[in-house]
Amino acid sequence: MNFRRGRRTEEVEINLIPLIDVMLVIIIFLMLTTTYSKYSGLEINLPTAASPATPSVPNEIDVIVSANGDVTVNRVPVGARDPASIAEALRRARPESDKEPVVIINADAKTPHQAVIDVMQAAQTAGLPQITFATQASQN
Repeated sequence: MNFRRGRRTEEVEINLIPLIDVMLVIIIFLMLTTTYSKYSGLEINLPTAASPATPSVPNEIDVIVSANGDVTVNRVPVGARDPASIAEALRRARPESDKEPVVIINADAKTPHQAVIDVMQAAQTAGLPQITFATQASQN
């Protein structure tokens, strides 16, 4: 006797539509309750270099940029801060030799970025393509 002749077994399936609805509600809830913070600035530390001190070479032009943006070329203050005045000071400080001089920029840690860019632009205008930056020796 087979009593199950007319019955078919139903396939088991998982209904995903309620699961998707619940997940969307959770995502919306998380999006609304999450606080977003904006960073107005990044705090960075300037790198230090561990290298032996190099002796001063006569083919160097030392440019010092102070924290307020004042520029000094080979210990001679430049009156203005514009790139044209700095370029003229770099031309006057250029040594008379066959080698291309190297411009060494010594910028204070709190120097505005624009002041350093102005010095780099002035060096390019004065025909001095070799630029390097002085770093502070690391304290180990």
